[in-house]
Amino acid sequence: MFYVEKEIENIGIEAAVQYTDAYSESVYSFANTINTIDGGTHLTGLRAAITRVINDYARRTNLLKDADPNFTGDDTREGMTAIVSIKHPDPQFESQTKVKLMNPEVQTYVQQVVGEAFNQFLEENPSAGKSIISKCLTSARARDAAKKARDLVIRKSALESMTLPGKLADCSERDSSKTEMYIVEGDSAGGSAKQGRDRHFQAILPLRGKILNTERARLDKILSNEEIKAMISALGTGIGDNFDLKTLRYGRVIIMTDADVDGSHIRTLLLTFFFRYMPELIEQGHVFIAQPPLYKISHKNSHHYVYSDDEKDKMLKELGNQAEKATIQRYKGLGEMNPTQLWETTMNPENRTLLQVAIEDAAAADHTFDMLMGSEVPPRTRFITTHAHAVRNLDI
Repeated sequence: MFYVEKEIENIGIEAAVQYTDAYSESVYSFANTINTIDGGTHLTGLRAAITRVINDYARRTNLLKDADPNFTGDDTREGMTAIVSIKHPDPQFESQTKVKLMNPEVQTYVQQVVGEAFNQFLEENPSAGKSIISKCLTSARARDAAKKARDLVIRKSALESMTLPGKLADCSERDSSKTEMYIVEGDSAGGSAKQGRDRHFQAILPLRGKILNTERARLDKILSNEEIKAMISALGTGIGDNFDLKTLRYGRVIIMTDADVDGSHIRTLLLTFFFRYMPELIEQGHVFIAQPPLYKISHKNSHHYVYSDDEKDKMLKELGNQAEKATIQRYKGLGEMNPTQLWETTMNPENRTLLQVAIEDAAAADHTFDMLMGSEVPPRTRFITTHAHAVRNLDI
């Protein structure tokens, strides 16, 4: 990590930068202690300085060959965590909300201060410099591979007139505000869902096994995963920088997995993918989680579905002395329900319960996904140890 603090023309400048082995950039900018969430000239200056110094250093140390193109800003910022803070006697913001700094001179000063300090840091720490350049090289190769993969997906889609994945059971309605796509765990549950759905507005996309953990993988590897490619193709929005919510084919994207550990894991992997590569899908309220029943309680000729242990206990209490004669079936998988039961309990809009996925605090969500799904084991171990006492109904 390197840190610099300097004052130029009565403008105080502070910056700290550290590289990690993660793939995402995490940068926070402040102007007169105000968090400028949309950045501004101070953030532009920081990024420009980092990119320029890394390219100059790589050329100077022959880590970047003459025939190699310069690193892009995306290459030099992958895995970078940074804070830039300025104190200005007359700050100019884009609006009253003060989310973006506009003073043009700040960009020049920040670029100068950060550039000098970062260059000195690399000269004094050659091993760190070599590691940073190595990461940039890997990022550049992955970016090139991802571009080729993305272009291939786009060309293939254009040539095939946006052919949908073969495993998708599409619906007949074409108004996306009325349609929904169920992402279902496994072919067995997918078969029941296809038979039980309303074909007019409900589409079914069964997934085979657990998808790739996108928190630990680069875009080129993600785009080569068949299950993820099927989702991208079915949704129609594109991915990452090419994401366009206007082309979304289904107004509701509903994750429907088993009520066990594997089901929870698959749900988390899907949410990780959406959060990292299609965040607008969540932000605009298009992602939901289906709530299949946990139990079927049969008594005499009546059947009741309950969705939690509390509901089960309440119903048995209501039955009183007759509770002993009741038959209780615990559903561990969606495949245990026939198409009619799945429709009645989980897919019928008149009866079902859906949980809408929302992001109240993007920074906290970013930290949580990184902690639970990232490559660092100690934070995950601390989380498990801290919350182990609160676990109920452990499925092992």
